[in-house]
Amino acid sequence: MIEPVIVVVVMLALIAIGAPIFLALGAAGLTGLYMTRGSMAFFFGPTSLFGQLNSFELLALPLFVLMGNFLAATPVGANLFKAAVIWLQWLRGGLAIATVGASAVFGAVSGVSIAGVAAVGSIAVPQMLDRGYSRTLAAGSVVSSGALAMLIPPSVPLIIYGAVSSVSVADLFIGGIVPGVALALALCVYIYFRALLNPAEAPMGEQIAYSWKDRMKAIGGIWHAVLLIVLVLGAIYSGIATPSEAAAFGAVGAFLVAVAIFRCLDLKGIAAVIGSSARISGAILIIMGCARIFGDYLNLVRVPDTITGLLIGTDLPPEAILMLIMLALVGLGMLVDAVSLIVVTTPILLPLITALGYDPLWFGIILVMNLEIAVITPPVGLNLYTLKAVAPMLKIEEIIRSVVPFVIIQFLMLALFVLFPAISLWLPNLVK
Repeated sequence: MIEPVIVVVVMLALIAIGAPIFLALGAAGLTGLYMTRGSMAFFFGPTSLFGQLNSFELLALPLFVLMGNFLAATPVGANLFKAAVIWLQWLRGGLAIATVGASAVFGAVSGVSIAGVAAVGSIAVPQMLDRGYSRTLAAGSVVSSGALAMLIPPSVPLIIYGAVSSVSVADLFIGGIVPGVALALALCVYIYFRALLNPAEAPMGEQIAYSWKDRMKAIGGIWHAVLLIVLVLGAIYSGIATPSEAAAFGAVGAFLVAVAIFRCLDLKGIAAVIGSSARISGAILIIMGCARIFGDYLNLVRVPDTITGLLIGTDLPPEAILMLIMLALVGLGMLVDAVSLIVVTTPILLPLITALGYDPLWFGIILVMNLEIAVITPPVGLNLYTLKAVAPMLKIEEIIRSVVPFVIIQFLMLALFVLFPAISLWLPNLVK
């Protein structure tokens, strides 16, 4: 079994010299296929790539990316934060809690975590610092809540997992609601008690007496986007439309919100949004295709079956095996991007998860919760560097230190949903 070791070494060597991740995965997979099947590898490779991308459900991915980018170009993110501040300013730590609420809603609009960090963080951090909030509380609340977009539907990672695992994307979207809301509430509770115990970190300051008219006016700046996401997800959950069809409706709706309602995009801006969406979608899809080549080689030499047999043969309790898997996923997520991690690890781990008697839908939710932790931890925590880009007044060292308690909260919530799978599956089962 020296061949799989050679394949992994080839992949790691290519990554170490700075090769794109799709090239490292594809070249390593083709190397393994060539050692196993000779020249037929050059037939298997393209077949694997096309087989991964030839999926109707994958149409939802570029369309949801386009929808999120259109809305990210509007003042929706800023309006969400302003509305949350007006409604929550009376709370201790209200600005930071408003940040979590705005990021959660924006996550339901965009599905991409760095978009939420950029849209909400550019407004929230300066306001919190101006009000005397500690720099660590301001940074930590933005970075950690931005990751909610990965779990709250419509979630791009859940779409990718659905395409790889053949689990229904609609079911995954339903399954992501309870963990996403629970995690947002956990962050809010932590912020509240942190501010309550240490008032210097979140001064109340001068309270503005907002009227109900002011509150309704604040909602008037966000109702378009909220209505759009309710219609998109409602169409999916009710069975009226598939995720791909609903994503097409959402992309058109987001275009109309940006162009007709907010009037913030001209022809040049529209072209820029479409170009950016095409680049993001193309990068994700080529990684998925090349990762499938790598995954098919591993399946060909029965690596998943070998790992499953070894772990089950240890006689460890299923919970202990799961915890080991979670730690490994978080560690890998700190080094590898989310798309590659989902596409490479799912074919390896899913047979083990099902052999242990767990639901593949539940594992998709848990996998994405792991990735949420990964995107806020160095060295590849994209949310950290996104916040640094939109809030240059913060040092990267401050941002990294700020996430430590929030990572602990996310680990505790991850452990809760790992040890009690029924919580994740409650809503999907109820809908069914």
